[in-house]
Amino acid sequence: MQNHYWLIAAGTLIILALAAYALTLWRRVWQQDEARAKALEARDDRLSGDIRIIAQSLLDGQVPTIEGAIRIKVLLDNYQGERREGLDVTVFERIYDQTAHIPTHQAWKDLSRAERKLHLRLMETLERDHRTEVEAAAQALAQGLN
Repeated sequence: MQNHYWLIAAGTLIILALAAYALTLWRRVWQQDEARAKALEARDDRLSGDIRIIAQSLLDGQVPTIEGAIRIKVLLDNYQGERREGLDVTVFERIYDQTAHIPTHQAWKDLSRAERKLHLRLMETLERDHRTEVEAAAQALAQGLN
């Protein structure tokens, strides 16, 4: 009969040890989730600040309209935080979509003069057609996303 009690005691100890180990693992998961949430929040804060800076630079004429619109669109795609209701930034996506085929960096330099002129004409047309909409959206973003 005493063997029976030893087995129950040993089983209880094993269960308690496994429960303590499971609790330790869960604490680690909670800590990792908390750290991940803080990192995402910090990232969104940084992106929000970058968006405000580029929007203000666009309004001040420090960055070309098309380039600013493309940069803002890319940053907005990566931003996962809250946004103010009624914040309309679709113009940045339209400009991005209409200029996505234009080569950049070395590929731009490798284009012929005629090809560059064609792309520049498109960018000038987009800037002319969407300037007021881009400026209104940039003004809203310069005040913050939320």
